[in-house]
Amino acid sequence: MDQIEFIEAIKIVVKETAINDIKSMLTNPPEKKTGREKIELSKWYNNLNENDKSFIHTIIRESVESSVFGFLCVLDGVRAIEGREKGELKLYYEKNTLSILLNDFNSEYLHDLFNAV
Repeated sequence: MDQIEFIEAIKIVVKETAINDIKSMLTNPPEKKTGREKIELSKWYNNLNENDKSFIHTIIRESVESSVFGFLCVLDGVRAIEGREKGELKLYYEKNTLSILLNDFNSEYLHDLFNAV
């Protein structure tokens, strides 16, 4: 798996799944283990007209994309998660004897690839 394959997988497995899960929760929250707040959100959402629901979908998509982008910025080392003397996060993909550094600081940043792919 290289950087582009990683980003493509993140877009499907993380981004799109999160978006669909939130839409599903709003449309029809699961009966079990659903708190009162989620039930109230669902009632509110289901009473919206289609145009307003479309705006909510846009907000959901933008929110999830912003979160994933921010996390990739942290992995790339361009968004600090600690003080002055910061360390480095290294993300490797390993399979059998293969080991690839996905957030190689000498290569294209993951957060830039996220916007480009």
